[in-house]
Amino acid sequence: MSISAIDLFLGNFTLIAIIGTIAVSLYGIVAKPNLIKKIIALTIFTDTANVLAILIGFRKPPSVPPVFTGNLAKPPSLEELRSFASLAVDPLPQALVLTAIVIGMAVNLLIIFITLQVYRLYGTVDMRKVRELRG
Repeated sequence: MSISAIDLFLGNFTLIAIIGTIAVSLYGIVAKPNLIKKIIALTIFTDTANVLAILIGFRKPPSVPPVFTGNLAKPPSLEELRSFASLAVDPLPQALVLTAIVIGMAVNLLIIFITLQVYRLYGTVDMRKVRELRG
């Protein structure tokens, strides 16, 4: 089974787009002094990392979900299990991404709360000004 030119192009384009998005979001996290822009860049970074994890677990069609739906009244044969294993996508990246989404949401809420407190105390979310006001 050979890979067509369009599949190769789309695969490479997707990887380049993911790497570019990670680079831009890391730039936003490191270089921008505004805390709101840092939060947005961090959210983009985590979402892009999640997409990359899902892409790692991707399997070209024909593929099936990682849930065996055979006849449950009798144990599956070895051939049925081999067929299922060759077609099923890897469930581990999916489980890790679901966990990362929940943890990412909690971290984002904590960072937003801290940003609100910084704004309440200093009247700005620009870290350069906060550093000057703090002394």
